[in-house]
Amino acid sequence: MTETAPQIPAPAPPQDHKQVQAAGKGNEYGQLRQAVAQRIRILQHDYRNDGSQAVQALARLRRGIGRQATETPELWGLVGMEQFYAAQPQGRRMDEAEALRAERAAHVAVTLWALHQQSNRTKRMHVEDGASLGTAVRRLMSGTDSDEPIRKRLVRAGTATTFDVLAQRLRELVVLLRTAEIPLDYGLLAEHLDRWQLPGGPSKVRQTWGRSFHSYRPPTDPGPQKSAAPGKPEIDASPNDTKDET
Repeated sequence: MTETAPQIPAPAPPQDHKQVQAAGKGNEYGQLRQAVAQRIRILQHDYRNDGSQAVQALARLRRGIGRQATETPELWGLVGMEQFYAAQPQGRRMDEAEALRAERAAHVAVTLWALHQQSNRTKRMHVEDGASLGTAVRRLMSGTDSDEPIRKRLVRAGTATTFDVLAQRLRELVVLLRTAEIPLDYGLLAEHLDRWQLPGGPSKVRQTWGRSFHSYRPPTDPGPQKSAAPGKPEIDASPNDTKDET
């Protein structure tokens, strides 16, 4: 079924200059989050309507998983950085460290979304609901002892000591989320990845993921008309799964 094309609002600039003390504070006011969400929103719409360019774009994005953002010129124009730079206030100079943080965060977030959305034309795997990674992982769990390996994967992501290790561990979680068709807010993930790279960032992001994991409450079952929940994923799902379009 063909969907109505989504409305794409332009990212709003900060309200005043005080909000743009960016170096050392990260992407606090959402420019990166909005830019990544906008880029994915367009790709997701076209992919779910079987647009050939979107199908090819997602295949290219998946090939970028595990690679450095600075080493993937074939992904220029696909991860939302144009929107991010366009949202910066006129006259603001972004330093190299801030730009690199944003580029790395956007690259990991959008390539992981492409893996998450792979071969799924019926459901959106990016949702703009503000649900953190901890919430999505908690939704994987059934409340039994078999949940422990899933919990440990989230802990492993939270305790990653380098950005590259974090990206790899997030990839393992995304494979599980894909199997269970549980979506994630990838704009928010990009924002968290940007923040993670700042001094003290890993502990703050870990705290955010842990809080959302512990505070999640499953929705009340509305009754027998509710469709069956997706099956519980295999914990040893391989991040090298190659169920791919070419």
